[in-house]
Amino acid sequence: MEYYVQAFKQFADFNGRWNRTQYWMFFLINFLIAVAVNIVAGILGITILATLYALVLFIPSLSAAVRRMRDSGRSPWWVLVGLIPVIGWIILIVLLAQPTKSA
Repeated sequence: MEYYVQAFKQFADFNGRWNRTQYWMFFLINFLIAVAVNIVAGILGITILATLYALVLFIPSLSAAVRRMRDSGRSPWWVLVGLIPVIGWIILIVLLAQPTKSA
């Protein structure tokens, strides 16, 4: 949970680096909370709840991905490859899973 909180503390900080553990633990916790929010939103019939959660997490997720790209030795602009449907998502996952490159 500390990585999830750390992403919120550093949401406006696009500098720095995050290792694989930090990024993927943030991703896992975010995914589990998103699933829970979607289930609750579906049960209550409040679809705006899931949309609000996604909007709140957009900038922290983006900054975490940018820091992860820096840690893997790539330009942060590589995050934009995720805008390409399906193929871009696969490429982005592979890039985010790459090992740390020393600076």
